[in-house]
Amino acid sequence: MDRDLRAGLGTLVKARAGSPAVDERQIQPASLDLRLGATAYRIRAGFLPSAAPLEERLEELATSTLSLENGGAVLERGLVYLVPLEEEFALPDDVHGRFNPRSSTGRCDIFTRILCPGHQRFDELPAGYRGTVWLEIAPLSFPIRLRRGDRMSQVRLQRGRAALSRAELELAYRETPLCFRNGAPVRDKEVRFDGDGGIELSLGLADREPAGWRASQHSDVVDFSADGQHDPRDFFDPVHAHAGHCILEPGSFYIFASQERISVPPHLVAEMLPVDVGIGELRNNYAGFFDSGFGWSTDHSQLGTPAVLEVRAHDVPFLVEDGQVFFRLRFSRTTGRPERIYGEGREVRSYRNQDLTLGRMFRSQ
Repeated sequence: MDRDLRAGLGTLVKARAGSPAVDERQIQPASLDLRLGATAYRIRAGFLPSAAPLEERLEELATSTLSLENGGAVLERGLVYLVPLEEEFALPDDVHGRFNPRSSTGRCDIFTRILCPGHQRFDELPAGYRGTVWLEIAPLSFPIRLRRGDRMSQVRLQRGRAALSRAELELAYRETPLCFRNGAPVRDKEVRFDGDGGIELSLGLADREPAGWRASQHSDVVDFSADGQHDPRDFFDPVHAHAGHCILEPGSFYIFASQERISVPPHLVAEMLPVDVGIGELRNNYAGFFDSGFGWSTDHSQLGTPAVLEVRAHDVPFLVEDGQVFFRLRFSRTTGRPERIYGEGREVRSYRNQDLTLGRMFRSQ
């Protein structure tokens, strides 16, 4: 996060009354991690905020409450919960925001989205918004133990238009390659630039063993804050692609990696977006945000980092193959170079040097 934004952060985002102050560990190069509050409400159905006060809708739909204090609580697979976050916002009229799940959230197959009371769209923070926000949580593959203060979501604050146009992206690519393959930059003439100012990138199955991971059907509880404590074999089954392809089972959750290695320079960020659904009925990439400096190094010794893909097939078995176009990466400019790039100087594990990497709560494979 650049110095000007860091200095002004306390006026835009602060802890709610009775909540711990915003912690330095929450601050990423171009985003801010958000923390769970003290109580989770089990609700019968998700909902979109409307003219009715959120508390009124919650009273109608809530069936029970869980305390996330101390040892926390287990949120069961297949159920829906709503949790107030510890932070509240006071945005000026020319600043808006976007939310996305953190990588560890997506890699545990936890579906989340942010609700802003009075705003009828998920995961958006409207310009001038003042007040608290709520996180909807639905564990899809594993029961999850959560505690107050766990960071499952993050926010990016923006002023004006930040996304690069196609012409700006092509110029940026010529100045600094943004993706690599086989130890060399992908030539700009070979890059698939789309009309929306993004780059189309592909699935990487070849030369990986296993080629991916599939969530097991019956598992123990995942402790969300237990860094490196779980054996991945207790929660995931290996996926093999002996002929460069494999078949996805409907409804199953998979972890794959991209064929290309991604590099995000310090003055840019990137967001992973789906491709046209006409090329396959897949849901992928719950998280999909790359902070400034992901896969990038000051001395250019790091030639990018693969993107990890969170994938679910719909309706019918679906064959995927190595090199298949699988997602888009849209780049945006930042207001300045951050004091530290992504993963730099962190005492805990980051995904800066990942390959086919599960969530941080699982031991390295």
